[in-house]
Amino acid sequence: MLQQPAFGRRLRKLRQARGLSQTALAGDGMSTGYLSRLESGARQPTERAVAYLAGRLGLEAADFEEPAGGSLAHALTLAASTGSGTATETLREALAAEGHETPVLRWQALWHLARQRRVQGDHTGEREYLEELVRLGDQVGLTALRVRGLTRYARCLRALGEITDAREAATTAHRLGQEDDGLEADDRAAVLLALVSVEAEAGRMPDARAHADELVELVAGRSDAVWAEAMWTAAAVLVRQGDFATAQARLEEALEKFDSGEDLVLWLRLRTATGRLHLQKRPPDPEAAERCATQAESALAFVGTPGLRQELTALKADLAFLTARYDDARHLLGELAQAQPMMTYRDRMRLDILRHQLRIRSGDADGVQGLRALAEQAQADANIDLAADIWRILAESLVESTGKRGTAASGA
Repeated sequence: MLQQPAFGRRLRKLRQARGLSQTALAGDGMSTGYLSRLESGARQPTERAVAYLAGRLGLEAADFEEPAGGSLAHALTLAASTGSGTATETLREALAAEGHETPVLRWQALWHLARQRRVQGDHTGEREYLEELVRLGDQVGLTALRVRGLTRYARCLRALGEITDAREAATTAHRLGQEDDGLEADDRAAVLLALVSVEAEAGRMPDARAHADELVELVAGRSDAVWAEAMWTAAAVLVRQGDFATAQARLEEALEKFDSGEDLVLWLRLRTATGRLHLQKRPPDPEAAERCATQAESALAFVGTPGLRQELTALKADLAFLTARYDDARHLLGELAQAQPMMTYRDRMRLDILRHQLRIRSGDADGVQGLRALAEQAQADANIDLAADIWRILAESLVESTGKRGTAASGA
């Protein structure tokens, strides 16, 4: 049963959220004086009064009950300060129950919930929150909120492999940022981080390189998380252009200057990215990659989310393949196959590439068809850079398998 004074506080909050005066809410079916006494807690509400007020507000009678976790503002404070799973779930419930709250407060709640999904590697769940967040940003009309929402949405779509839509979101955010001279440097850097990544995936390397250079110049002189991620992003572009030496220099600078105490997740991922670079460069350096993997693994005890564990396991599988430990590579791939995937589109594709490479090495012709299908899929998804990588790997695998057959035939 609805009790005072909680009912009165809730009623006033709902009325004010809709911009209604007491007279407007009371209408012809209730006196303003009676409504005032209800809001002050001086009168206990009757079922008839509750039903009337619910109808005027477009609510159900149950909406007058205070959410279990308290107000949305209270739930958001708890979630932001503790970060616990329970607090996050309470925030989710409060958000669902508090549809009348101001758009800015709801935006903040959605931002926090999306971030929690992202940390776990659940980009599909993250996307659901970000889609509403982008709509709210447009509704509020604040450039900073619109840019932040679109930027994070672009990065989420990129992680899901939806490159065309990701590029559209990033381009829109970049345009909005250019039109607003008051946008903070961190927001401008975040936009460029997203834009560079999607341009590189789309194979637009000149644009990606130009924006990467702009990004590096923007964060020059810093050593924080934004700077470290900028170095990583710029290095990724250089890798795609074949400039492994400069890419390695960028990442090593980030590894040297960035303090793990500021963002341990980013610290760990920088080492995973550097380990992968050591496997990609020519000639590869598996020993250096192994050192990076070992350092990253030591941090998993503190930030061991499923997504991060899968990233590291994938790196180990690639390392095992490069060093001809094929059974180890198959075993690691088997571990990943048993878990719910919490990886980006590109990382999932990379695992499929490795599976087909192992098939080709074992003499299974289906591996060739598998790689060809992956390359065609990447092209269809507008992920031109990844498609080019797969076609290259397929060509190298065919040359290697042909050479092995030739050696076997000559030996016979």
